[in-house]
Amino acid sequence: MSDPVTVTIARRVSVERRDEMVAWMQAGIRLASEFPGFLGAGWVRPSPDSDQWHLLYRFDSHETLGRWDNSRQRGWWLGAGEPFVEETRIERRTGIEGWFDPPSTYDVEQVSGVASAPPRWKQTITIFLMFYPVSLLANWALGPLVAGWALPLKVLGVMVVTLPFMTYAGLPWITRNMEWFLHGRPAPWRRGADR
Repeated sequence: MSDPVTVTIARRVSVERRDEMVAWMQAGIRLASEFPGFLGAGWVRPSPDSDQWHLLYRFDSHETLGRWDNSRQRGWWLGAGEPFVEETRIERRTGIEGWFDPPSTYDVEQVSGVASAPPRWKQTITIFLMFYPVSLLANWALGPLVAGWALPLKVLGVMVVTLPFMTYAGLPWITRNMEWFLHGRPAPWRRGADR
């Protein structure tokens, strides 16, 4: 299974059509929420009088996102917004960076299930839980190969090996498995006991 995907879409709408935009986005989020794999959505604006809107939504994999992206429901919804909505930019992010980026805006309207960025101390613990064992293993495995190297070159050698693994495999995996901790939910093994 692939990593969760966060999509942000920048759209421009004239300030006078704010109410239409809110109704249109709520309709789209309701439609998307009926699709398997939907994890949440919301929108962000730089200020209450801005014509810029940033819609965010998240699916649990590229496959489930693809079903929404290619659906009749999404096609109908996009068509309904054509008279007043201008799309300006789309970004897709996977793994740890998708939710960790702190918002750089002032007016946030949360609709359904989009969690704010976890506290930095939780991010630090989560990254440490992956980085420490990977770093330890890499230093142990590469130690004999770089034994005669100067310290800066030893560190560089280990980093060249560990950083790609951490970026593409380690951090997405730990983020997915520690999601309950990052967002303050009960641990998976406690959920059954709480019922």
